[in-house]
Amino acid sequence: MLLTRVENAFRDIKGPLAARPVFHQLERRVETHIFICVLAYHLLVTIEKFLEQAGINHSWKTIRKELSSHQIVTASMKAKNGSTLVIRQGTVANKEQKQIYKALKIPSEIIKPTRVWCPAESNLQSA
Repeated sequence: MLLTRVENAFRDIKGPLAARPVFHQLERRVETHIFICVLAYHLLVTIEKFLEQAGINHSWKTIRKELSSHQIVTASMKAKNGSTLVIRQGTVANKEQKQIYKALKIPSEIIKPTRVWCPAESNLQSA
C-alpha cells in the first residue's frame, strides 16, 4: 500500500515536469528512481501535514484538482508597426486556492505580471 502511494506521489510530481519515461537498465538509474520516489513521497506527506494542521483534510487528488485551475495565461497582440506585445500573468486564486496557499505558506500570486514588446520580424533580421 505504501509503495503504491510512493509511486503515485512520484507520478504526480513528474507529470507536470514533463519527465519522459526512463527505462532502468543501470543500477544507478534504479537507485535514482527510488530516491526521487521517496523524495516525492516526503514532499506529499509534508504538504498533507501542513494542510491538516490548517484544518484542510482533502485528499491529494482533491488538492491537485482544486489547484489545477490556477494557471498562467499568455496573450499576444500585434501592433500596427509589426511589433508584438506579449502579456503573461497568473489567474486570480479563488477562496479555496488561497486557503491552500496560506496553509503551505506560499504566495497565491503564481508570477508577477509581465509585458514585453517584441520587435517586428523585419527589424530583427536587419539588426
